[in-house]
Amino acid sequence: MGPLALIMAARGARISGSDLVDNKFTQMLRRAGAEIHAGHHASNLVDTVTKVVYSSAVSRDNPELALALERGLPALRRGEMLGEVAATYRRPVAISGSHGKTTITAMLSHIIRGAGIDCGYLIGGKLNAGNSSAAGDGDIFITEVDESDGTHVFIHPWLGIVPNVEDDHAWSVGGEEQLFENFRRFGSQCRSLIYLEQPTPRRLFAEHPHATALSPDTPSFDPVEFGGFLGMDAALAIAAAAELGIAEEDARRILHSFPGVARRMTLHAASPERTVIEDYAHHPAELKCSLELLRQRYPKHHLRVVFQPHRYARLEKYIEEFAVLLRIPDSVFIAPVFAAWVETGRIGSEQLAGKIGPEAAALTGSWPEQAARVWENVPSGVPLLLAVIGAGDVDQIIPELISLSANNA
Repeated sequence: MGPLALIMAARGARISGSDLVDNKFTQMLRRAGAEIHAGHHASNLVDTVTKVVYSSAVSRDNPELALALERGLPALRRGEMLGEVAATYRRPVAISGSHGKTTITAMLSHIIRGAGIDCGYLIGGKLNAGNSSAAGDGDIFITEVDESDGTHVFIHPWLGIVPNVEDDHAWSVGGEEQLFENFRRFGSQCRSLIYLEQPTPRRLFAEHPHATALSPDTPSFDPVEFGGFLGMDAALAIAAAAELGIAEEDARRILHSFPGVARRMTLHAASPERTVIEDYAHHPAELKCSLELLRQRYPKHHLRVVFQPHRYARLEKYIEEFAVLLRIPDSVFIAPVFAAWVETGRIGSEQLAGKIGPEAAALTGSWPEQAARVWENVPSGVPLLLAVIGAGDVDQIIPELISLSANNA
């Protein structure tokens, strides 16, 4: 919502709205001239509003959305509005898939801008270099589009990129077949399509007249700072850049200065004794890739993982797969489930820890209390790699972990 609002403000729209609490994005929007409130109240919907855009996480009983519907105002989900914005560009490029959307979008935007080509872009995460996650100019518009609410069907890209298709989020859109049908429709609406060769994408996109299937055996872009799945994300971005007129050697050269995306294999602290890394993995396929890459990079370290399940529905669907994967680390702590929208569930972090085995423990309490527990019984005589993994608010434990580690060093 924040990056989309920034693009609209930059293009001259008058923006008002609210978020649950004040944050960096609401402050950024105010600096851009928007009227932003902390907290949701009907009074925030000013009389001059002509269109309402809302997150799929917002329920119909939200006071501002409810009043907008009562007034008969056009009300669009974020992804629908994004489709309208993209349609104003000659060459919209859309990245949709179960994993890797944000990283590929950021990499491709970095390549295009690094080649001296102005472009609009919308990235769903923060870049490590502090650059904005959104810009609005140029002939090209590069954006990630969301499958979790099915709104990727509202965009008609000049070029589409699909790194993978899993059954994740099937519960949100009416089941697996509807999820796959949404991906098929997204692909059919792309003038050209690049996808990673896998059974499900092959089935969905085989009839596309202008589709290129990139083999998983394609040499990935693999400098030290990438590797593994990040290298394959880069290979897809390089292939997309070629469609946009950037020579492969130039794209590879530009990517060497890519700052990375926050919470994607982000190094927070490093010493000979203790290293702290964060990753956004929250689906079994992502977790598998993350753990494999960590083992590859740090083969002689004791790998301790703090993992936060993201959504009760996802935990219930994949608990067996999570349990198997979380036996790979040497020790594991499971943070309380991040509910994401408004959820409860029958299965929580305690049940996941129990399925993993005796090397796993469920965390409770405040972030400082959880951090203190994580640093208990640190193995001696071997360097420790602590990986904080999850897409929820588990990143809030990291300052506490680093502070405690420094105090105990």
